[in-house]
Amino acid sequence: MAELKIVSQVEDGTRLMRWFGRHFPSLSSAEFHKLCRGGQIRLNSSRVRGTEILRSGDAIRVPPTISGYVADGAKKTESGDKFSLTDLEQLRKCIIHNDDDIVVFDKPAGLAVQGGTGIRKSVDKMAAALFPYAKISLVHRLDKETSGILVVAKTQRAAQSLASEFQSKTAHKEYLALLNGNVKKKQGVIDNYIIKGQVFDSPAKTTKTPGVRPQRAITEYRVLASAGCVSWVLFSPKTGRTHQLRIHSSLCLNAPIIGDDVYGKNRKMDAALKAMLATNNLHLLAYRLTFRHPTSGKTLTFNAGVPEFMKPVMKFLELPLP
Repeated sequence: MAELKIVSQVEDGTRLMRWFGRHFPSLSSAEFHKLCRGGQIRLNSSRVRGTEILRSGDAIRVPPTISGYVADGAKKTESGDKFSLTDLEQLRKCIIHNDDDIVVFDKPAGLAVQGGTGIRKSVDKMAAALFPYAKISLVHRLDKETSGILVVAKTQRAAQSLASEFQSKTAHKEYLALLNGNVKKKQGVIDNYIIKGQVFDSPAKTTKTPGVRPQRAITEYRVLASAGCVSWVLFSPKTGRTHQLRIHSSLCLNAPIIGDDVYGKNRKMDAALKAMLATNNLHLLAYRLTFRHPTSGKTLTFNAGVPEFMKPVMKFLELPLP
């Protein structure tokens, strides 16, 4: 007996042929079009050609003859990455702004921004599935372990405009971090050079690493609150080096970010603090991002919500938001 499937909100804008490719990945294109021509596949009771664009709430007639082509759990996309419709729905719920040019996510910790070898789920690939007719482009990055605001371009023009803003530093980024240590100097600017996870005061001191170009790394910081062995810090990076805030926290402020198993793995943690932590997640939040909209030119500011795993410590220590 034929089954009716209702198009979900996360599948809005997908072509019918792609929808069948996700739900029935073993169904060949030839077989799909044969079923369309025979009227076995229908959309809202009407015959189809296969190129129709689906809208949330549409009813798709699925003939019983293709039940054997259904996939389990993860669906294989055209790009070769595997993620489920549940994964797409979870990412859709992270959208805090969406228009014709950009989409802004409040990215959860543990989700990679960019796909690659061994990465099953990433924002760029999943955003391309959510917006199949947009030209999805990353214009800045967050570490997989970092949660918070991430803006993604949906057109080439928007990508060029936003990339220029991030390169010229007209886009303003602020991060909140919980550090394992009492930062003595309550505000300042860290200005040095980073090479392979190490910091140097000047380019001249980096000559011991031949063939590697030194990268200047500048971070403004302000301690919002201290509680014994913990510092609650607002960072404003002026450059975007890999792991910049994690390295500056550990090596320059002598207080690694809690949950950093790379630059803070040798730092002991107070037993009472450890008992308060809900998880071992990196306690670094891309809290606020300000930039000009690529089309309207209007200045936009987005704030991230505090992730659940950070709330117990914040509540207990009464840590303020800026």
